[in-house]
Amino acid sequence: MTRPAATPTQGPAPDGPPREHAAAAGPRDLLSAAVDRLRGGDLGIVPVLAGLIVIWTVMQILNPIFLSSANLTNLALESVPVGVIALGVVCVLLVGQIDLSVGSISGLGAAVLAVLFVDRGLPSWAAVLAALVLAALIGWFYAQVHHRLGVPSFVVTLAGLLGFLGLQLWILGTKGSINLPFESGLVTFAQLAFVPPWLAYALVALSALALYATGRSRARERRRASLPAASRRLLAARSLALLAGLGVAVWYLNRDRGVGWMFVLFLALVLALHYALTRTRFGKAMYAVGGNAEAARRAGIDVRAVLTAAFVLCTTLAAAGGVLAASRLAAANQSSGGGDVNLNAIAAAVIGGTSLFGGRGSAFAALLGVLVIQSISSGLTLLNLDSAYRFMVTGAVLLLAVALDSVARRSRVAHGRA
Repeated sequence: MTRPAATPTQGPAPDGPPREHAAAAGPRDLLSAAVDRLRGGDLGIVPVLAGLIVIWTVMQILNPIFLSSANLTNLALESVPVGVIALGVVCVLLVGQIDLSVGSISGLGAAVLAVLFVDRGLPSWAAVLAALVLAALIGWFYAQVHHRLGVPSFVVTLAGLLGFLGLQLWILGTKGSINLPFESGLVTFAQLAFVPPWLAYALVALSALALYATGRSRARERRRASLPAASRRLLAARSLALLAGLGVAVWYLNRDRGVGWMFVLFLALVLALHYALTRTRFGKAMYAVGGNAEAARRAGIDVRAVLTAAFVLCTTLAAAGGVLAASRLAAANQSSGGGDVNLNAIAAAVIGGTSLFGGRGSAFAALLGVLVIQSISSGLTLLNLDSAYRFMVTGAVLLLAVALDSVARRSRVAHGRA
């Protein structure tokens, strides 16, 4: 009796997975998958991107200066200190915790920098390192109090908000304000350092190549696991779109002063955290702990270590944001880290798409969220409106973001049960 010929669906081919599983996913397949995710409540960055477009459109209509290259250059630089702090907030929110003291810690970092650098005569790098180490120790302290005494992070960090504000005032002493030398590298970096145009375009090209390379690597991994993967043509199109978009942005900013090195540093931090969260075991553990700490513990994840790392990252980035803010202002004073810095950093993380319920979010949430907040602030300032309107508009946007997250969360639960 003659054996029937084997078909591709009867088993794996000698040199790879089944053809139908290893096939490249085209644009139509990926669009269909994206629609399914949206129906299931996974909104991703769609709401914040739509909100940013609306804000920019309205502000440009009300004041044609808003989208000028000069204003966008200033907007990018002003976004960095709070954006760096928001990156740390993303870390603690991902594991289902909160840090209410990021503003005070940023002010403390600025005060430590100013005293050690100006009053004590230490090199700027040593003063910055001391501020970051102190902040990391504070994060470790928060984690130990939370683990060993069972004090909720809300209460621990609320106490830190008050305590470290007092420590900041004590460090500054009777002077209350310390000016940083304008000729120092810190002030130059934050105010006057811009990427040369040729280097900016080179970085854009490298970004597009890196996106293609990482996409190819990811697609190769998915094919090995017999999962659909993006085709080379689609990966190339995505990289070319990034190349064109960033190239136009750089060209437009170069019509004024260009791209600030401080903003490049912020983007580098965002990409580094994004890689850590999406491509490392530590990042997957953070999402697991935020999604369900008990399930993560039973799966063998050291929940305490993950929470400790999240707190340390948060406080360290808060101090880094404070150092950048002081460098931008060329001074550290009693109001450093005060005002709306604390709430804006938390709001930026939430508006950008990080869930208050834990387990959902990305490093890009800090970037997008702070751009939304800074766009509102810049636009209302150009309209000569006082801060009262800025607070009300930012509060409304924050409420809308949390409401969308809550609705999406319920939709995901219902979709999972269906």
